[in-house]
Amino acid sequence: MGKLSHILLPNTLRLAWLNLLRNGRRSLLSVLIIAIAVFALTSAGGYGLYTYESLRESTARDTGHLTLSTPGYFEQDEEMPLSNGLDSAQGLIRGIIGDTDVRGVQPRVYFSGLVSNGSKSTIFMGTGVNEREFDMKGPFLDVSSGHTLSDVKSTRYNPEEPQVMLGSDLARNLKVAVGDWVTLLATTSDGALNAFDFKVRGIYSTGVPELDKRQLYVHVTMAQELLASDKVSTLSVFLFDTALTDTVQQRLEAQLAEHSQTLGADHQAIEITPWQDRAFFYTKVKDLYDRIFGIMGAVMALVVFVSLFNTMTMSVTERTREIGTLSALGSYPSEIVSGFLKEAGLLAFLGSMAGALFSALISVMLLVVDIQMPPPPGRTDGYPLNIYFSFELVCYATLGVMLICLAAAYLSARKGVNKPITEALVYV
Repeated sequence: MGKLSHILLPNTLRLAWLNLLRNGRRSLLSVLIIAIAVFALTSAGGYGLYTYESLRESTARDTGHLTLSTPGYFEQDEEMPLSNGLDSAQGLIRGIIGDTDVRGVQPRVYFSGLVSNGSKSTIFMGTGVNEREFDMKGPFLDVSSGHTLSDVKSTRYNPEEPQVMLGSDLARNLKVAVGDWVTLLATTSDGALNAFDFKVRGIYSTGVPELDKRQLYVHVTMAQELLASDKVSTLSVFLFDTALTDTVQQRLEAQLAEHSQTLGADHQAIEITPWQDRAFFYTKVKDLYDRIFGIMGAVMALVVFVSLFNTMTMSVTERTREIGTLSALGSYPSEIVSGFLKEAGLLAFLGSMAGALFSALISVMLLVVDIQMPPPPGRTDGYPLNIYFSFELVCYATLGVMLICLAAAYLSARKGVNKPITEALVYV
C-alpha cells in the first residue's frame, strides 16, 4: 500500500494519506458517513429525475408536445361543438409534417354526450383520433382487452361497423365487452341531436379512475360525422425529442406567420400551446419534489458536517503535541492547516466515489429486478421503481460534500494551531 500511494499520490497528498492510515478505523467511519450521504443524495435525486422524465413524457404524449388551436381555445367553452375548431386541418398537417424534428401530427375532436347500451345511459367524454394516436401514446395507455382503433383506409376495416374504445370503468358500468354495440348521442355543430351505433373494439385504462369512468375514443372521421362538421378541435404535434419543444415551436410560429401573410384576411388565427402550459399535474409534483429533495439535501449536509467536524476535532485534539512540534520546527500555521485540509479532501473524495459506485450499482440492479411502487394518489396503477444515475448529480454531490469537509477541517485545525507552542508541546 505504501509503494502504491507513493506512485499514485504526490508527496503532500501521500503524507495526508499516511496520516489517515494512522487511525484507520476512524477514517473508515468518516468515509462510510460520506458515502452514505452521497448515496442518499444521488439516489433520491436519481429517483426525482426518473419521476420528472416519466411525468414529462406521459404529459407530452397525452396532449402532444405542441398543440395548435384557435386563440383562447382552452380558456373558454364552445357554444356549439367545433364552433372554435380548426379549418383546413389537412393543409396544416402537410405543412408541419415536413419538419425533421416532428414525429407526427394528430388531429383531435373533443366532444361529449350520452352513451347507451340499450338499457342504461351515462355521460361520456369522447375524443376523435386516428389509428396512429395510440402509437404516439406508447406505454401510457394500457389496453386491457381487444385492440386499438384500426385504419379506416385498411381493407380489413368494415365501414358498417364503426369502432369505439371505452375506458375500463365506463365499460364495466355499461356491462359491455369487446364485440358489443353501444350508441353515442351528441349535439351537432348546428345544435341538433345525432346518434350513431358503434362496435366496441377495445377496452383500456389510463390509470386515472375519473377518466376511465367517462372517456372513450372513436375515429376522427366518425366524430366529425357525428357532429356534422369537417373541423377538428386541435392538432397535436409529437416530436422525437421533448427537449426540442421550444425550438420547434419557434419554427412553426414563423411558418404560420409567413403563411398568414400570404393568405391575408382569409387566414384563420392559430395559437401554439406547448405541453408545459397544459401540464398542471407535472408542475405541481415537480415543485413538491424540489422541496422534498432540497430539505433532504440540507439534512444530509448537516449530518455530514457534524460528523466530519467531530472527527476532525478529535484528530486535531489527539495531534495537538504534533502540531506544537511542527510549529516549533518552523512550520507556518497555514502549512499545518493545509495538511488537515488535504486529509479532509481525501476523505471526501473516497467517500464520494464509494457512494457514487453504490448508487450506480443500485440503478443497474433496478433495471433487472422489477420492483413496483404503489399507485400515486388519484391513480389505480402502480409503476416500476427506477433510479437514474446522473454524472452531473454525482459531481454536485461530491462538490457539496467536499466543501463541507474542508469547512469542518478548517474550523477544527484553526483551533489547534492557535494554541501557544509551549502549551501545545505539553498537551496531554
